[in-house]
Amino acid sequence: MPHLEDFYANKLRGGLGVTDAESVLDLRGAPRVQAEASLNDMLQRSRFSKGKTVAIRFDAPPEGGGETLFQPVGRLLLDAKRRGWIERLQTLPAEDGLGFYVALAGKPQREA
Repeated sequence: MPHLEDFYANKLRGGLGVTDAESVLDLRGAPRVQAEASLNDMLQRSRFSKGKTVAIRFDAPPEGGGETLFQPVGRLLLDAKRRGWIERLQTLPAEDGLGFYVALAGKPQREA
């Protein structure tokens, strides 16, 4: 089997990351309330524009353990996926740090 560079091998595996996204929502250093407000704003705006891909990044747990944005952000994204606002949702590859890769559905096309 031929050798593939990591970039192409990750594409085959579905490991889409920050470099593959059209934009990045960087929540690193943001308090939980601000992060949730930013995410909700992005999701609401996405319903009225064309679909796009977004990498959502946040901080790793502090030294010795602690809370991250993974669970609260994940819950908001899963709820949006159930509503049909998100077409694809996956975690970022390890080399990109903690976060999610999201394909927003955008505004539905009107039928003629």
